[in-house]
Amino acid sequence: MPLDPRRVRGPEESQPPELWAAAGEVPVEEDGAGEEEKDAAPRDPCDLRPLFARAGLLSQAEGSAYVELGGGTKVLCAAWGPREAAEPGAAAPAGTGRLLCEFRRAPFAGRGARWRPGSASEREAEREAAAALREALEPAVRLARYPRARLAVSALLLQDGGSALAAAISAAALALADAGVEMYDLAVGCALCRSPGPAAAWMLQPGEPEERRAVARLTVALLPALNQVSAVLGGGQGSSPDAWAQALRLGLDGCHRLYPVLRQSLLRAARRRDAAAAAAATATTAVATA
Repeated sequence: MPLDPRRVRGPEESQPPELWAAAGEVPVEEDGAGEEEKDAAPRDPCDLRPLFARAGLLSQAEGSAYVELGGGTKVLCAAWGPREAAEPGAAAPAGTGRLLCEFRRAPFAGRGARWRPGSASEREAEREAAAALREALEPAVRLARYPRARLAVSALLLQDGGSALAAAISAAALALADAGVEMYDLAVGCALCRSPGPAAAWMLQPGEPEERRAVARLTVALLPALNQVSAVLGGGQGSSPDAWAQALRLGLDGCHRLYPVLRQSLLRAARRRDAAAAAAATATTAVATA
């Protein structure tokens, strides 16, 4: 059976989030808690869901990252590049490079009936998510350093438990940085939603049931080190301008709180790569002197 070159293989190894969760930063899920119980349990709208991030999982890609949110959202991203543009017109104008983004949703990602692969609704949803992903990532990448070249990033949504686009933004930024692409900063995504009702508050990192009931949604992408917003995506009804401004401030605060977790994940991947390179060099030296 021929292999699909667009398919991203799963990671060779995995670790439970409990090994990497820093005390006081992100809460760790308790064993035995079912998804329905976690979705139904009330929580502070300003609380962040548990997050696990790891970079450098895939050996088949130049850069990769995996992000998982409490509630079931799981995103795997791979990055390649820079590569020479296929044709002269494929590069972006003004002598800068081009960032190609792809977003795919696994047929088993959501609850209920599976999506039909290749259906019109699925293709349209994936195109919109890929365009949003590119809009959020382009300000973070130094495309001027890669003239007449293209960078590619592919995001695969393995499970949709809510806040999928925000998780994909964070995972894609980690994958690009893991690939050695020059960046101004990591792009961190944070999602919010508001339930019906005049007194309803905006909720950070909503789950899939909360997004399904929401009348307004917002996804914010931030470059925390520069304090620069790279994208604001969303829509809805029933909210005043002041409420949208409050949601934006809440989303920016969530991005700042998630940034240390993603940064530490990237640093751990760099240490693992340096340790592997040192071990390989030692083994080569030992064989040469034998």
